[in-house]
Amino acid sequence: MHDCFGAAAIVAADGAVLLGVMGEHTVQAGRVYFPCGTPDRNDIVDGRVDLDLSAQRELREETGLDVAEFTAEPGWTAVFDGSLIMQVKVLRSGEGAKVLRARILAFLARQKQPELADIRIVRGASDFTDAMPRFVTAFLAQRFAVR
Repeated sequence: MHDCFGAAAIVAADGAVLLGVMGEHTVQAGRVYFPCGTPDRNDIVDGRVDLDLSAQRELREETGLDVAEFTAEPGWTAVFDGSLIMQVKVLRSGEGAKVLRARILAFLARQKQPELADIRIVRGASDFTDAMPRFVTAFLAQRFAVR
């Protein structure tokens, strides 16, 4: 059995990647990763899980950002970590990381109980922490290596 889910990798105009810090009230409190989550019933279209729809929904719910603001890179990147399969859609922004972070934090401040507690800006492996799951650091390490 595997847990397959879609994730949105937000890449700022300056090349940084933005990750969310899960809120203290969540099951994954303090963990740092992409806007993502297990697909729900609303992500099922014509009897199949629509990972695009799922990733777009998670992006909007967790950050307040809309996929229409981004340029999506073609295809998906699959990352395997034990029973987890993360399907990553890279979304490029025309805005810098600090501007995007400020927009997301403003959205979180308007929520009664936001899923995310903070937003981290990652510019390279030196920004990795133990709070980032292996599937996140594996994707980021590969991504930063090809720049």
